[in-house]
Amino acid sequence: MADKTLTRMDLSDAVFREVGLSRNESAELVEDVLRHIADALVRGEQVKLSSFGTFSIRDKKERIGRNPKTGDEVPIEPRRVLSFRPSHILKDRVAQGNRAR
Repeated sequence: MADKTLTRMDLSDAVFREVGLSRNESAELVEDVLRHIADALVRGEQVKLSSFGTFSIRDKKERIGRNPKTGDEVPIEPRRVLSFRPSHILKDRVAQGNRAR
């Protein structure tokens, strides 16, 4: 497992280096993009990033679950969950990275 986590700061630094915006403009751009993605998901829209993947919201129905410690049945409330489906391009790229190790 990787020890490094990609953060918002890492993304804004990459925008700063690659695009040439100021550090503040780069940070604002990253925040704006993430906010637009989150807002679309809250509205129930699908977010498709070409060559990367698709984020979507799924509605899960109420169901009966089981407490693994006691074995008691417990109702699980209906909820909305975030789902991500990677593109084939991303899957292939990750698989190639695994082979390089």
